[in-house]
Amino acid sequence: MLHAACPVYPVTVSDSASSAHHNWFYRRGVLPILALLRMGTSPRALAWSIAAGMLIGINPAVGTTTLICLAAAFVFRLNVVASQIANHAMFPVELALVIPFIRFGSRVFHTAAMPLSPRVFFHAARSTPLALTRQVWLWEWHAFVLWAGIAVVAAPLVALALTPLLERMGARIRRHQYPIVTTHL
Repeated sequence: MLHAACPVYPVTVSDSASSAHHNWFYRRGVLPILALLRMGTSPRALAWSIAAGMLIGINPAVGTTTLICLAAAFVFRLNVVASQIANHAMFPVELALVIPFIRFGSRVFHTAAMPLSPRVFFHAARSTPLALTRQVWLWEWHAFVLWAGIAVVAAPLVALALTPLLERMGARIRRHQYPIVTTHL
């Protein structure tokens, strides 16, 4: 119940604001990061959290990213919100990279290539399901090892690239005290 002495004014978006800035990604990705900066999260810590979330988000073991991201946030004392936002934003990229990771892993580790034909795959599933299961685990393991190597090298690079951007955003927020713009959903 609203109190008469405390009027509530709806938050509006100015006409000069670009509609592109108020799309789903902006509301669900950028605004929470801006809120974390406003609350005093350091740009460096935020950059490492986002970098970890992005790189964990592309691991080829589909369905494991949220738990791995939570574990990494706990172990490395990362910002859980920022890492999960980045993690979930990477889902389409993760799906696009699963097959390339598996194919690259089979080349690097000199294992049989994964058949891309559904007919060949389902034939193997019907005729030798146990052998196919072992082979799928091997493909996934090799893909995961390659991803881990790439992530260890790429995480510091992504964090280093994000830190100056987040520092500028934080300075701009402190200088202008921009309110976080919300829209009515």
